[in-house]
Amino acid sequence: MTEFPAVIDRFEGDFAVLLPDVEAAEGPGPWLSLIWPRSLLPAGAGEGSHVVVTCRLDPEATEKARRRVEQLLRELQRLSRG
Repeated sequence: MTEFPAVIDRFEGDFAVLLPDVEAAEGPGPWLSLIWPRSLLPAGAGEGSHVVVTCRLDPEATEKARRRVEQLLRELQRLSRG
């Protein structure tokens, strides 16, 4: 699991623009912004609020997506054969 601090820079409609707080920790860099659904922010978060972004692998979702893509490819191959 990876975590990095970020600050809510602004809101654009239903989304927040998060900027990594590169002064607080070695993050992905100041050139990165993350568009985040406003509904997934903690209650009370607003412009200028500092948050911690966490990223982890989801093996089950990865496997489910892989199986779905394989199924779609088989279907496309079947249709292309006529």
